[in-house]
Amino acid sequence: MTRGAFVTSRPARVLVIDDDESTRRTFAQMLRLEGHEVRTAQNASAGLDEASLLMPDAIIVDLHMPAMDGLAFVQRLRAQEGAHMTPVAIVTGDYSLKETVSGSLKELGVTLCFKPLWLEDLVKLTSSLLVTDSASRSEPAPIAH
Repeated sequence: MTRGAFVTSRPARVLVIDDDESTRRTFAQMLRLEGHEVRTAQNASAGLDEASLLMPDAIIVDLHMPAMDGLAFVQRLRAQEGAHMTPVAIVTGDYSLKETVSGSLKELGVTLCFKPLWLEDLVKLTSSLLVTDSASRSEPAPIAH
C-alpha cells in the first residue's frame, strides 16, 4: 500500500465504530478490499479501548449510538494522550443535526459525512482521513492512484 510518496511497511489501520452490526461489517469489508487493516467496535466505549490498543491511522464512527454517542467518543478520544490528532469521521443518517452538534464536531476537527455511504464514498472519506493523518505527522501528501 502506498501512503505518501513512499511505500509503507504496513497497511493503514482503520477503526470502524457503529452499533449496527450490518453497517460495521459492510464498512469493514469494503475497507479491507481497499487493503486497509480494519478493526471494529460495537459501541463507543469499546471503540475507545480499541483505539488505545490499535493506535489507528483513522477512525470512522457513527454519531447516534446508545450509552455514548459519537460526539462524546471524539471528546474522550481527544483527551487521550497520543490520540488527540487521530483523524475522525462521524457518519450519520440524521440530516437534521442541531447547529450546536455541527459546531462541536467542527471544533473537534471531525469530518461529518451522511449515510448512506457507497463504496466510492467510503473510499474517498477514508483516503481524505489518511491524507489528514499524513499531514498531521509531517509526512508527504499521498499520491493519487
